[in-house]
Amino acid sequence: MPWAPSYATTDELREFVRIDDAADDTVIATSLAGASRAIDYACDPRPGRTRQFGKVDQLEDRYYTVRRRGYGVPVRGHWIADVDDMASVVGLVVAADTSGTDNYIPITGTVMLPRNAAAEGQPFETILFSSSTLPTPPQVAEAIKVTASWGWPSVPDAIHAACLLQASRLLSRRDAPFGVAGSPETGTEVRLLARLDPDVEILVKPYVRKIGTVLA
Repeated sequence: MPWAPSYATTDELREFVRIDDAADDTVIATSLAGASRAIDYACDPRPGRTRQFGKVDQLEDRYYTVRRRGYGVPVRGHWIADVDDMASVVGLVVAADTSGTDNYIPITGTVMLPRNAAAEGQPFETILFSSSTLPTPPQVAEAIKVTASWGWPSVPDAIHAACLLQASRLLSRRDAPFGVAGSPETGTEVRLLARLDPDVEILVKPYVRKIGTVLA
């Protein structure tokens, strides 16, 4: 599964909306991609950020800034870095630029949180540093370099279902250019509101990233 994929296939959506041929596959693929990115946006409350459920193909360097643990309630000697979702710790390398010279030195003894993430099929979201692993917390932005396998171990079933629901709704818009599907004469009129489908919101709610909390 690559980074930022569509969370369902054209075959799955065709079966979901009962389309028997491949004539609409281009529109279907576009709807799936749009639904997937809408889900990404809904699952991360940080401005300009998204949470996606694919996985990079190889180890990749990313940069982060440390902060005191607890947002104003620091635990002595503990600092954390909120990172992108990390699918695995295989090949993980954490390095720090403690001098502000862009010289990153690998460090050991860090703790990945939540601790039970791997057992529960969830990604790691936070790196915990103690005074022994990071004695001089960097005071510059992006002073932590993390080489890791980013993303989710696999796409959650609820995200897959949400993608099918939202994509089917987007697909129906071609027959409802003014945002109203169905007919008032037959009592089937439905207004397609400019937001996620309510059932999609229920499905993705458990996967919305929680900011400012650190789970041990």
